[in-house]
Amino acid sequence: MGFGLYSLPAIVIEVALIVHCLRTGRNWLWILAIVFLPPLGWIAYGIVVLLPAMFGSRGARSAVRGMRRALDPAQDLRRYETEVHRTGDVASRQHYAEALIHHGRAREAVDVYRQALSGLYESDPNLMLGLARAQFEAGAYGEARATLEELMKRNPGFQSPDRHLLYARALEAEGNVPRALEEYAGVTRYYAGAEAAVRYAQLLGASGHAAQARSVLQELLDNARSAPRYYRRMQRHWLVTAEHELSSLPG
Repeated sequence: MGFGLYSLPAIVIEVALIVHCLRTGRNWLWILAIVFLPPLGWIAYGIVVLLPAMFGSRGARSAVRGMRRALDPAQDLRRYETEVHRTGDVASRQHYAEALIHHGRAREAVDVYRQALSGLYESDPNLMLGLARAQFEAGAYGEARATLEELMKRNPGFQSPDRHLLYARALEAEGNVPRALEEYAGVTRYYAGAEAAVRYAQLLGASGHAAQARSVLQELLDNARSAPRYYRRMQRHWLVTAEHELSSLPG
C-alpha cells in the first residue's frame, strides 16, 4: 500500500481521506487513487471533493465574503453602484445609499435617498428613515430631525425603535437637552439593545444628573448579567461602554 514515506502524518492523512471517501459514498476509484498515488491522489481528492464541499457551506461562504471585504472594502459599494446604473430601482438605490453611509460618504447618500423618495415611494417610512440617518451622519442634525418628524406625520402607524433613538440623538446634537432626555427615557423602555440606555445615561451625566445616570447604567448591567450569552456578545461594545461610564460617574 502506498503510504508515501510511511511517516505517521502520511498514514493519518491517508486514513482520514479514505474514511471521508467511504462516509460520503464516493466512487471507489478515489480510494485507489488515495492509496496507490500519494500524494497526487490526496491533492486531487482535496481539490475535486474537499474544497468544493468546504466552500459550499454557509460558514465557509461567510468566511470567504469576510475575506473579500477585508481585501477589497469597496467591493459592495461598487456592486450597488453598478446595480443603480443598470436598474435604477428603489431597492438598488437604498442598498447603494446604505453602503455610502458605511463608507463615510453620507452627503452622497442623502442625494441617493432623495432620488429614491419619489412616486409611489415618496412617503416610504424606511426610505425616510434612511434619509434621516444619512442627514445625521452628514452633520445636518436639524434636517434629520425634520425628516423624522415628517416621517411620523406621513406614517403615523410606523413603529421603529431605531427611528425613536435617532430622533433623540438629533435633538441632543441640536442642543435641545430637555427634549432629548425625554425621548431617550421613552426609547430606553423598549429598545432591544443597550445603546439607547447608554446614550441616555451619558446625556444624564453630562447634564448634571449623575445619580439618575448611575441608576440607568446599573440596571442595564444587572439585566445584562442574566441575559443570554448571545445578547452579551452582540452588545459587548455598549456594555463595556456602560461599565466605563459607570466607573467615571461621581459619587
